[in-house]
Amino acid sequence: MRLRTHALVLAAGQGRRFGGGKLHALFQGRPLLSYVLDVVGGAQRRGLVDGGHVVIAANDATGLTLAAAGGLNTLINEAPDLGLSHSLRLGVEALESQTTEETGAVLVFLGDQPLVRLDVVEALVAAWRQGLGPILRPRYEARPDAPGHPVLLARSVWPRARQLEGDRGFSIFNAANPRETVTLDVKGDNPDVDTPDDLKALEGFSR
Repeated sequence: MRLRTHALVLAAGQGRRFGGGKLHALFQGRPLLSYVLDVVGGAQRRGLVDGGHVVIAANDATGLTLAAAGGLNTLINEAPDLGLSHSLRLGVEALESQTTEETGAVLVFLGDQPLVRLDVVEALVAAWRQGLGPILRPRYEARPDAPGHPVLLARSVWPRARQLEGDRGFSIFNAANPRETVTLDVKGDNPDVDTPDDLKALEGFSR
């Protein structure tokens, strides 16, 4: 049996450092979030993921519209102020209850990374199917000292999501055994957009 993977896009952040509305800010004429959703859609068409969920803040009508246009399911985060870890926990717990054991891993995307690429998703899924490890992360050439995204989490480590709180993020997944996390070296870069200056800095990039 070929184990399946699922996509989880974390898109409930308030973007305070950006001044609000970050995920719907325009990059090359399109909302930031739309680029990530496009990659998830491409991964579905290639058979890399069998579906996707997007965690969205309550009352984010634009986010709901974008997710629906991409054919993805939505999960509402009623308390986005609790941080990224809260969205991650909500998403993983939902997938535990809504997917079967055939879904053996989740790929976690961040909604504020418009340069995310399909070839990186393909490399992560291939490495997981080859048994390289239960937690896989890309290491981008431009940021060798920074862990990258998306992150692949095998179903065996999902229960650790219940321990997430505050800003711990992904740290809980490799706390028990750091050797569980395998990094894959990839070309290019995939920066977060946290501020208007970050967005401006992307103007010279092409996807």
